[in-house]
Amino acid sequence: MGLLMKAAIGALVVVLIGLLAKTKNYYIAGLIPLFPTFAMIAHYIVATERGVEALRTTIIFGMWAIIPYFLYLLSLWYFTAFMRVGPALGCAVICWSLSAWLLIYCWSRLH
Repeated sequence: MGLLMKAAIGALVVVLIGLLAKTKNYYIAGLIPLFPTFAMIAHYIVATERGVEALRTTIIFGMWAIIPYFLYLLSLWYFTAFMRVGPALGCAVICWSLSAWLLIYCWSRLH
């Protein structure tokens, strides 16, 4: 798929998120970025280049990878209670980064 097509799809997703954010069901806008587009690409590449067993390992790691995202959401919820949105997002990304690093460190030590 050409770079221009990928950019157009990305732009459409951003527009969809913007439109959903203006509806009475604004919270659905938080679901759209979680569509597993990149996961499907990664799973296909791993399966075709490394085989099904590597894919299965990647899937298990992906299940554990939900934890950093959950910690991002939890910390963002917490920080927005007393910070402006920009700094709260920054702090939440730091929480995600630290938890992702810890996950990778633990995974590499155990596997």
